[in-house]
Amino acid sequence: MRTTCVRGAIAKVGAEVSLTACHSVDVLIVGGGINGAGIARDAAGRGLDVALVEQADLASATSSSSTKLIHGGLRYLEFMEFGLVRQALIERERLLGIAPHLIRPMQFILPHVPGLRPRWLIRLGLFIYDHVGGRRSLPSSHAVRLDALGEPVLRSHLRHGFSYSDCRVDDSRLVICNALDAMERGASILTHTRLVSAQSRDGLWHARCEDGDGRKHELRARALVNAAGPWVERVRALLPVERGTSHLRLVKGSHIVVPRLFEGTHAFMLQNADGRIVFTIPYEHDWTLVGTTDVRFEGNPAAVHITPEETGYLCDTVNRYFRRAIGPGDVRWSYAGVRPLLDDESPDASRVTRDYRLELTDGARHPPLLTIYGGKITTYRRLAEAALEMLRPHVGGARHGWTDRATLPGGDLPRADFEAFLQDVRRRWPFLGERLSLRLAHAYGTRIERILGTASAMDDLGEHYGAGLTAAELDYLRSREWARDPDDVLWRRTKLGLHLSEREQARVAAAMGADTEVALKTS
Repeated sequence: MRTTCVRGAIAKVGAEVSLTACHSVDVLIVGGGINGAGIARDAAGRGLDVALVEQADLASATSSSSTKLIHGGLRYLEFMEFGLVRQALIERERLLGIAPHLIRPMQFILPHVPGLRPRWLIRLGLFIYDHVGGRRSLPSSHAVRLDALGEPVLRSHLRHGFSYSDCRVDDSRLVICNALDAMERGASILTHTRLVSAQSRDGLWHARCEDGDGRKHELRARALVNAAGPWVERVRALLPVERGTSHLRLVKGSHIVVPRLFEGTHAFMLQNADGRIVFTIPYEHDWTLVGTTDVRFEGNPAAVHITPEETGYLCDTVNRYFRRAIGPGDVRWSYAGVRPLLDDESPDASRVTRDYRLELTDGARHPPLLTIYGGKITTYRRLAEAALEMLRPHVGGARHGWTDRATLPGGDLPRADFEAFLQDVRRRWPFLGERLSLRLAHAYGTRIERILGTASAMDDLGEHYGAGLTAAELDYLRSREWARDPDDVLWRRTKLGLHLSEREQARVAAAMGADTEVALKTS
């Protein structure tokens, strides 16, 4: 078989793929999480030739296992991380502007517990949080009476608290939208393709890659970006470079999803006596998301799972605050991810910095290698911008950043007004109903038209698999958003696995040509 490289894709001709030299790209990115996708987008928009390889699905690891928040990190103020909090809060405003369909403001209630953080300290922290990041669009913090929030859901001894604002996000779709924008600006996005090795010859990286079918490819690049998240140090070991000066601390964070604990659109931030905090967040209409834990992790990041101890910790936290008690039997779904944090030698996993470090290795024996250590989803765009600023002397590209102004795919809502956009969706496609129209509008923004088109009834969208998932949407995800396996659709690009029965999930798997029967995903 003959393999040729073209901008935006790898073209394959024939029955087999042999290892063949491809034309050079400016930047080869290893890792399809939020940092890799963000760097690919920024680089492509600066006119660079870009290729990204991801060993599994986009956002298949850490970037789909977050607490789904775009926030400054209120508790990081306790650790004196004022610079990180300020940058994250600035980014919160920018991301709201470029992705108003994916990112939504949310009110958080922080109950005061006598004996834990004193009220004056919480007030001071919230005052700083309101002002350090140039807040423009979100409401300011204030004290609240917990018994005046409506139907009482918290225990009776909890009477006082505070309200502040942050944002929620569909983390997986944020990754997908960055990758989509990168591809549409010319980048090659190669999923299910892993880096095998890379050597330096003639001033270029010669990277050997292998796809999920065992086919080999070779890519040449002027610079290589290691954005492999928890696998950063494993990828670095594949390269003929010296050990880096920075190191990772792998910390596992686990979440549970239980039947809805309270009405309303607000969330709760719960304090624990060990200094950690746990969020309870309205999730997918019928559920409450509870998380996260902070546990030191050693092992394979691809085989990470919540433990019974973590489930018990999260349930116990909820039970200390809420009138309605929960236990492991109430858990509908759980997920765990490994955070690749920058190792600052903190003895407490919950105190390890969420800041990032970019390490550029430009030795005499090899082309530039940029390694990404740490970071958080809120600051991914600024991290990508900083990465391109470091690489520009080596690969060129436009001098100035642009991603803080250009909307992500689907985010070009008229006047950035999501509610007005939603009403227009419901006017144009009234057969969708309230819940489905809301889900599709949030997930796809203005690109909802590419799924619904001229449909005037649900039957026009093809087979209905349940919970609003139709053949039209499934076809779109497979043809435009790299979805290959049932999990790609049910648990990342949508969260419909929460709503579909085992039989319905199996029908989705059959429609995607999966060989194995899909089992209902629970803890």
